[in-house]
Amino acid sequence: MDRLPQAPPLIAPLPPQADRPLWSVMIPAYNCTHFLPQAIESVLAQDPGPAHMQIEVVDDASTDADVQAVVEELGRGRVGYFRQPTNVGSLRNFETCLNRARGELVHLLHGDDLVLPGFYAELGGLLARYPQAGAAFCNYHHIDESGSRMYTQNSAEMEREGVLEDWLAKIATRQRLQYVTKVVRRSVYEHLGAFYGVTYGEDWEMWVRIARYYPVAYTPHVLAQYRTHTTSISSEKTSTAQSIRDIRFVMGIIQNHLPEDRKKEVLFESKKVWAEYTVTYTTKLWHKHRNLKSVNANTREILRLHINPHISWELSKLYTKIALELLGLKKYVKAALQSTGLKAKN
Repeated sequence: MDRLPQAPPLIAPLPPQADRPLWSVMIPAYNCTHFLPQAIESVLAQDPGPAHMQIEVVDDASTDADVQAVVEELGRGRVGYFRQPTNVGSLRNFETCLNRARGELVHLLHGDDLVLPGFYAELGGLLARYPQAGAAFCNYHHIDESGSRMYTQNSAEMEREGVLEDWLAKIATRQRLQYVTKVVRRSVYEHLGAFYGVTYGEDWEMWVRIARYYPVAYTPHVLAQYRTHTTSISSEKTSTAQSIRDIRFVMGIIQNHLPEDRKKEVLFESKKVWAEYTVTYTTKLWHKHRNLKSVNANTREILRLHINPHISWELSKLYTKIALELLGLKKYVKAALQSTGLKAKN
């Protein structure tokens, strides 16, 4: 089986079941055992019981620890465990999660993320109040490897809960949420299929695909935490600029989900947004790793996306800093400024 499906994989409908739970919390995991206990505990802390919630870890043949032993110790029989016979890759593992899900509502909770108290009660209530919505999501915090809060997602989509207006165009312009925040009706996955095409940005395409066919509900409450760490797929791909190449591929797919009169406008704005985001990230990448190869790779992709005076200025500043550091002149510049009574910024 192809690790990277080229079309949305089928999610088979379930036969009628009288005892079907409302929730399926499916936890895809691969070599994230250091974080996995926190993810499981965050779910168990608001567990309504097995009649209402399926909880299962789907392990993509991890090699960092005995994941089954961790699940059995923490779950005490409450958390299911399924291990892929071989490593199938993240998209096929997500597909397995969705096909194994028995609940009406599916939450894909990555093994390194967390939900906060009230997540399931509020998101479940939101979808009950807006039955026309195919999915719902909340606001979230970004956390680092230690679990410390880095920042909250920039701004709320709405001040109050409700169904989002003009959501297709908004989500098609840029990625605005993470897996951990999103709950999707299983029937929606049965209709639209699973994730495909790339392993960075595949969720963005899915959220656009859902918005094309279904209303989406939202609550501005912060009820989830998305973890950033150096061993994640996104971190690895960003350092090589593969992430932005994947994003350009996803932009092409997204065009197929848009009405003709919005395609050009959305694509232009999307390229601008992603180029500016990548400039900011590339600058942080240099300060953290001092990897000129990564900076150059990302810069080439930025120039393929979009260029404007702001982006040109930021890239000029970045390469000036790099040149000074590589030439060993930075300390002399600081000394010269200090001799005049001025302070040098980093």
